[in-house]
Amino acid sequence: MKETDIARNDPNSSNINQDDLKIVKELNAAFRRITDEVGQVIVGQKEVVEQVLIAIVCRGHALLVGVPGLAKTLLISTLSRVLQLSFKRVQFTPDLMPSDITGTDVLEEDRTTGKRVFRFVHGPLFANMVLADEINRTPPKTQSALLEAMQERIVTVGGKAYPIPSPFFVLATQNPIEQEGTYPLPEAQLDRFMFMILVDYPSPDEEIRIMQQASGAVEANLKAVLGGEEILRLQQIVRRVPAADHVYIYARDLVRATRPFTPEAPPFIKELLQWGAGPRAAIALMLTAKARAILHGRYHATTDDIRTVALPVLRHRIIASFNAEAAGITTDKVVARLLEEIRPKVEDAESTPGPAAADAASSSAPASAS
Repeated sequence: MKETDIARNDPNSSNINQDDLKIVKELNAAFRRITDEVGQVIVGQKEVVEQVLIAIVCRGHALLVGVPGLAKTLLISTLSRVLQLSFKRVQFTPDLMPSDITGTDVLEEDRTTGKRVFRFVHGPLFANMVLADEINRTPPKTQSALLEAMQERIVTVGGKAYPIPSPFFVLATQNPIEQEGTYPLPEAQLDRFMFMILVDYPSPDEEIRIMQQASGAVEANLKAVLGGEEILRLQQIVRRVPAADHVYIYARDLVRATRPFTPEAPPFIKELLQWGAGPRAAIALMLTAKARAILHGRYHATTDDIRTVALPVLRHRIIASFNAEAAGITTDKVVARLLEEIRPKVEDAESTPGPAAADAASSSAPASAS
């Protein structure tokens, strides 16, 4: 297929309608209200809030990585209230069994007939929003049970499948500094998360506001902004958002350039990466770019959207080489340099370097990476 034929063969390109445009405008206003509501509880972290919302609108899951005390759990529980979603929190521990999260069959006796029957008791996975706290602290068997539910959106117990209610999102957290007694997620399981979101320390001014807010007597009065039915409708609209052919081409070029054994890979990729991202990364780039567009009130995705979502989409889907690790070069720095070297073949009129890429590039890689 010729590159110029991509847009005309895209089944989404002819689905622009006034109803969708109206909903996109409403969502843009709702996004601002959600940010304001969450801001009553969470100081700063606006990019984190936006990235979580993008994953939700895309029907995806997110992994939040940050040191303890950065309000990851509070952020997710606050979002569940603002979005009117049922919420369950699971604290992952080394002794957590798969049945502790999926549910199990319980043998009960019918007092009227005396017969014994099995009744399924639903586990915490049967909620709209599930917080998997410190997912790397539980053994692989329990991790696999969670990840199967994330992918299939069903739970199988005793040979019977139980559908999980929609919408359904898993937001997992992980502590990057405490690795003793943990079970790191394999790369194949990490790939199931649409985003890996880094939660960083607050700025000095934000830290003052956090102390004032946490030690004060005023409680936040949160108002619901969206509901489950509206989120399901938005998930359908995201897939109808059109994108020009050069946006698809740019997403493809970025992903293919991460693969060190392909001709498209720049020389520094061959040196710094062992493995690159797969096709699921390209799909995630396009979906999240479309979601970001409608959150910002646009009914078309641009290369700027691709650049902005590239870090959370790619950072956990590429594997650094020994040389990169020895030089202290993170996958974020590799992606930031890739965004500098792989440019769109056609620039959008409104495109500027995405803030996430600019942040990563500001912490420049060592000289050996340049």
